[in-house]
Amino acid sequence: MATTAKATSKTTQARRTRRTGRRDPLAISLLKKDHREVAGWFDEYEQLEGDAEKQALFNKIALALKVHTQIEEEIFYPEERGDIEDDMLDEAYVEHDGAKKLIAEIEGMKPSEQYYDAKVKVLGEYITHHVKEEEQPGGLFAQAKKGDEDLDAMGERLKARKEELMAELGGKKPN
Repeated sequence: MATTAKATSKTTQARRTRRTGRRDPLAISLLKKDHREVAGWFDEYEQLEGDAEKQALFNKIALALKVHTQIEEEIFYPEERGDIEDDMLDEAYVEHDGAKKLIAEIEGMKPSEQYYDAKVKVLGEYITHHVKEEEQPGGLFAQAKKGDEDLDAMGERLKARKEELMAELGGKKPN
C-alpha cells in the first residue's frame, strides 16, 4: 500500500508541477527555475566537506545570484512597478542589496576561514526568505500576473539578458 500511496503522491505532484508550469508566463517560470536551481545548490553545499568543492559550488551560486538579481533589477522590477505594491518591490531591492553584500564578503574569504560556511548558510536562508516573498500567494509574482505587462515578452528579454550576463560575468564570450 505504501508504494501505491507514494506513486499517487508522485503523480499528483507531477500534475501540479505541469499545471503550474503551464499557467505561469515565461518571465515567472524563468525566475522560478532560477530559484529552484540555486536552492538545490545550497542543499548540495551542505553535504560538501572539501574546500575546493565548496569554493567551486559557491562560485556557481554567486554567479547565478548575481545574474538573477541583475535581470530582476534591470527588467522585472522596473517594468512591474505600478502592478506590484511599492513596499513589496522596495523590500525586494533591499533584500537583493543584503544578499549582494554577503556574497561579496564570502568572495573575499577562503572556505577554510572561520564563518565561511556560516555565511554561505545565512545567504541561503536570505535567498529562501526572498523566494518565499516573491512566490507566495499575493507576493510579487502573483501581483505581476494580475498586471498589464506581457510577461511572456518580458520573459524573452529576461532570457536574452541572462545569457549576456552569464557570458560576461562567467568569463565566457557570447556566441
